[in-house]
Amino acid sequence: MKEAANLLLDENGDLKPFERFSNDVQKINDAYNKHYLKTEYNFALQSAEMAARWEEQQDDGDGRYLLQYRTAGDKKVRPAHQELNGITLPPSDPFWDKYYPPNGFNCRCTVQKVRAAKYPATDSNEAMKAGDKATEGKYAEMFRFNPGKQRAAYPAYNSYTIKKCATCKKNGLELAKIPSNELCAACPIIRECAGDISKSQAAIERKHYLREMQPLLKKKVVLEIGGVKKSIGFTKEGNKHLYSDTFGRSSVLKPDDLAHLDNVLKQSVYVSTSDRLSHARKDKVKRFFYLKGDINGKTVYLNVAEAEFENRDGKKKYDRFLYSVTDKIKSE
Repeated sequence: MKEAANLLLDENGDLKPFERFSNDVQKINDAYNKHYLKTEYNFALQSAEMAARWEEQQDDGDGRYLLQYRTAGDKKVRPAHQELNGITLPPSDPFWDKYYPPNGFNCRCTVQKVRAAKYPATDSNEAMKAGDKATEGKYAEMFRFNPGKQRAAYPAYNSYTIKKCATCKKNGLELAKIPSNELCAACPIIRECAGDISKSQAAIERKHYLREMQPLLKKKVVLEIGGVKKSIGFTKEGNKHLYSDTFGRSSVLKPDDLAHLDNVLKQSVYVSTSDRLSHARKDKVKRFFYLKGDINGKTVYLNVAEAEFENRDGKKKYDRFLYSVTDKIKSE
């Protein structure tokens, strides 16, 4: 847009007729909307592939493996990147935080996992110096990031941002207070919109899984608890709490396991009872029964809530339902 705006006036400073202006703009159209677009497409693709590779390379086998920087090995390799070829360091080395490829547009470099016994480690300080030199300059410094570690196809500071974006405190949005910078002024608005989208997606996902769990509301499981057979079921509120647990206290329970919790409950065994409640409850829950179960070969603890109330005749009644799933209980 800036380049097109500069084409509005002719060499004498006069406004060009639209036809001439349009013809001049078409000359830069291919550069931006074809060549640059293809370059950025390739960079995003390469970043995604290297991010996946980074995930696969994290198991270092107790130090038996290192990561080695490698170029494409042909005449097209840029001299700056050739200087990085063969650098060998453990995945934890800070070098990979900044110089894990791609290190520029159309960069074809990669990283290979190698045996430490076969390839000696490079001096980390020397590697960092080589990385700085290979990516020095206004349009090269922005590639100093690790797409796998940052989970981003593009670095925070790129050709569409200002250099200060690289050190912006995103939560505080301090740069948004700079009135002279349009990008900083727009940043909080964009982040707010992105947040709304994220919340909407989370709500859709929650609704989906709670719908998947609806058949559980009709199911009952009878288990022996403390020598007495007790009936345990599911409730709407209990299911909501179970859903929140998939992102909370259990690292074992996953969203796709939720619809089959009745099967997990059937195979569980009683461990202990707790009458201690951490806070006053409105749902009339008086105690919890802890059961030991199994999900995908891993141990979990199922917390069954027991609500106590009286019927019209004054007799006590009990409603038991699966309330949460945790990785451990304090009583064990």
